Amino acid sequence: MYSTDASNYRQVPLGVILPRDAEDVCAAIDVCRAYDVPILARGGGTSTAGQTCNVGVVLDLSRYMRHILSLDPERRLARVEPGVVLDDLRHAAEQHHLTFAPDPSTHNRCTLGGMIGNNSCGTHSLMGGKTVDNIEELEILTYDGLRLRVGPTSEEELATIIAAGGRRGEIYARLKTLRDRYADLIRQRYPNIPRRVSGYNLDQLLPEHGFHVARALVGSESTCVIVLEATVRLIPSPPARVLLVLGYPDFFRACDEVPELLEFRPMALEGLDEGLVADSRRKGLNLDHLRLLPPGGGWLLLEFGGQSHAEAEDQARALMAHLQHRRGSPPPQMRLCSSEDEARALWEVRESALGASTFVPGQPLKWEGWEDSAVHPSRLGAYLRELRALLDRYGYQANFYGHCGEGCVHMRASFDLESQEGIRQFRAFMEEAADLVVHYGGSLSGEHGDGQARAELLPKMFGPELLEAFREFKAIWDPAGRMNPGKVVNPYRLDADLRHALPLPRPTATHFQYPADHGNFAHAVMRCVGVGKCRRTDGGLMCPSYMVTREEAHSTRGRARLLFEMLYGHPLRGGWRSEEVRQALDLCLACKGCKSECPVNVDIATYKAEFLAHYYAGRLRPLSAYLFGLIHRWAALGARAPELINLLTQTPLLSHLLKRTSGIAPERRLPRLAPLSFRAWFRERSTQTRPTEQSCGMRVLLWPDTFNNYFHPETARAAVEVLEALGFQVELPPVALCCGRPLYDYGMLTTAKQHLRQILTALRPYLEQDIPIVGLEPGCVSVFRDELPNLFPEDREAQQLKERVLLLSEFLERYAGDYRWPRLEGQALLQPHCHQRALMDVAAERRLLSKLGLQVEIPDAGCCGMAGAFGFEAQHYAISLQVGERVLLPTVRAARPETLIIADGFSCREQIAQTTPRRALHLAEVLQLALRLPANARLGPYPERAALFAPPIPTARRRLSSAFALTGSLLLTVGTLLLLRRRHDHRRSLRPPLQQQRK
Repeated sequence: MYSTDASNYRQVPLGVILPRDAEDVCAAIDVCRAYDVPILARGGGTSTAGQTCNVGVVLDLSRYMRHILSLDPERRLARVEPGVVLDDLRHAAEQHHLTFAPDPSTHNRCTLGGMIGNNSCGTHSLMGGKTVDNIEELEILTYDGLRLRVGPTSEEELATIIAAGGRRGEIYARLKTLRDRYADLIRQRYPNIPRRVSGYNLDQLLPEHGFHVARALVGSESTCVIVLEATVRLIPSPPARVLLVLGYPDFFRACDEVPELLEFRPMALEGLDEGLVADSRRKGLNLDHLRLLPPGGGWLLLEFGGQSHAEAEDQARALMAHLQHRRGSPPPQMRLCSSEDEARALWEVRESALGASTFVPGQPLKWEGWEDSAVHPSRLGAYLRELRALLDRYGYQANFYGHCGEGCVHMRASFDLESQEGIRQFRAFMEEAADLVVHYGGSLSGEHGDGQARAELLPKMFGPELLEAFREFKAIWDPAGRMNPGKVVNPYRLDADLRHALPLPRPTATHFQYPADHGNFAHAVMRCVGVGKCRRTDGGLMCPSYMVTREEAHSTRGRARLLFEMLYGHPLRGGWRSEEVRQALDLCLACKGCKSECPVNVDIATYKAEFLAHYYAGRLRPLSAYLFGLIHRWAALGARAPELINLLTQTPLLSHLLKRTSGIAPERRLPRLAPLSFRAWFRERSTQTRPTEQSCGMRVLLWPDTFNNYFHPETARAAVEVLEALGFQVELPPVALCCGRPLYDYGMLTTAKQHLRQILTALRPYLEQDIPIVGLEPGCVSVFRDELPNLFPEDREAQQLKERVLLLSEFLERYAGDYRWPRLEGQALLQPHCHQRALMDVAAERRLLSKLGLQVEIPDAGCCGMAGAFGFEAQHYAISLQVGERVLLPTVRAARPETLIIADGFSCREQIAQTTPRRALHLAEVLQLALRLPANARLGPYPERAALFAPPIPTARRRLSSAFALTGSLLLTVGTLLLLRRRHDHRRSLRPPLQQQRK
């Protein structure tokens, strides 16, 4: 997992340590020094130049050392540990209307320690500078064990420190000598641009910068010291902001105007080109957001801030008036965002640029390498024209986007990093690109640092004398050369250690076909580019297990990397039987959040099912796999005598024995079988409930999934009532079918494929007649939309079923969009199913509920934590609760009694029912409630109780059958109790008398 970061490079570490505090770090470095082992610190692992992968011991400071130690709003300072996530600091600072200015697009998972190591920037560094400009003091640790605080140093302090001697005095004396020797050269050769990130910050040792030792160490990429603590500067955060978007004929002309736009002092000035927007459309990414862009082929996003919205808007309108009335060039297309939602949507387009430019259908893969060069903003347009010509000459595709206001533009190019010739071309391009940016007085890196990707090119930018100064600077701190060797100074080759060049084994036969990855499982797991979006903890769907464990192994990235290492076979040698991979996948809740939120759509739920199918091939699975994976079979058997089954599952003693023997958490209540299944009810109901004569008679096939058929038939009955009230003719599949959703959780893919073939055969007449299919359980609908086409990508009927199946909300919006619903008037808390969030249209359900007069809140809760059988299994119970308690369950408990709690997923409803005093309703039940209540009724306390309509009464034949079943249940219970009593008496008779025990 730690053999790579967000770069192209791979180096297997000697070991990984997760220190809990500074003392642990000191102990770790003592051990490394004793054995002469290299060491490096790592934060979020989002570096794109290979800084945080090396053959040494990796200190992951993000797991435990993530505390904000103090925040002083009056002095505008904060003390933080290196593992603090940037957004956590910003949220704390915002309570005092302050912020930390640098904010890279990874702001919700990058750490302060990593930002210090890279000298990170971001969208708003235009307002407050780079990380180096916002560091006041560092507590550091050297490889030889010296722990000290460093910051600005006056000449008097410098003399005192040197006079005191010791290791600290030696360091400061040598730093002063280095400064004095190279001062003039530093002033001459360091580019005078906003975004010079390459090289060491030796300029911070100059007198005009106050001999700031802390800032000199910023950007040193763990090659000199380890940061234990940082004191950072905070700046005022404008409470009001507006966004102005300008559209130009092309990106180059947009960049030409940057110097003029900067005169109006925007807080941020970002850009993106036409290729990026086109790729976003090809991937179906942010389609609604893209419509907000004004016409053009290149766009600039300018943010203005003020104490009030009017003040910020006045700044934007002043620029608009200037552009409209200036002479000499036509004004660009302009759009001033009218709301925060519009602005947020367009910022999302900008922040998703990496995902938009990677793994685009029909295009070659694009990789980092030359992704953050920078020049002076006044030369940006000219530089990019020449860079585009260079890319064209090499035949590389690339899109431009980034921080135009500071002359730093990002790109990912279609480098061939797999073949020897491709790697040779890559190296040649990098050398020419370096010459080009130096020609324009720029920097090899304007944000991401040097690492292994650009350190070898530093002589082109700084010359041999300053390179010698870099070596001296590192040697002052790290004379043994054991701090992250091969990065910045004496670097590894930029074309060595490329992970894409590793020889992978021949493709293995797989169950899923991976059509988007050329049918290759290895290609699928190689999708991960390491940007770590799965490591966010502030919201979203991905990745619930990481959010509660904060362990790399339980992130999407960690799992993808382990699967890659498994295929490569070194150091993981177990192949498909790898225990390390199985353990990492064990806490995957198969929420599919990564399929939608990961920038490159890594699909761990599918990879987990594939892995488990191979892992258990020829092996017995755990008992719970057969109990839950084949739930459709057990439910169908149990439906013949539901009273008997309910006696087994609901009687405390029998239920305890059942849970204990099958690996179910004792704290969980087992679902109760309904006395009459939905399919049985549908067959037996009277003709009075059939569609009215006024019905248009449009046929619709309702999919009766296992859970709503056997456990909650009231949901399916509500759906029938609603659909027929709207005039639809409801039909069911001719035979009992199951989509097989639980089978995927246990890798039972052979059985899953058999289920799908049966479904395609049974539904063929409906598919041929274009009859829409309505699903009530989002997990079942997702099988047809996701797993089905991945298992049978060439099957025409599989594609038809994927297109025909709709959620109830999607169906009603498409076929009954004009229906005037009765109004309920009230509040609703909607928890969408994970698969609904990831693969379907949650907005359709929200719009439908709004038509009922409901004010809908969707908490940013992500997964509910139940995840099918996951939350029932004893070994997962604690994690299941932690996931639910993160946001969803406290939000449900805090909801007012009059608030409707709505969840379409069976798992979501179970988690809510078992851990809160509330019961969630399915959308179908809410619509049924609206149709049944008087006109304009307002919801009273606990409105779910009004939806608990009486269940249908079984027929006499069924009552007789149930009576026999109940009698049998009682006899079985009595027999079990007598047997237990006899065993108890027998054991007691074997014990020696109490008097003998005392003797």
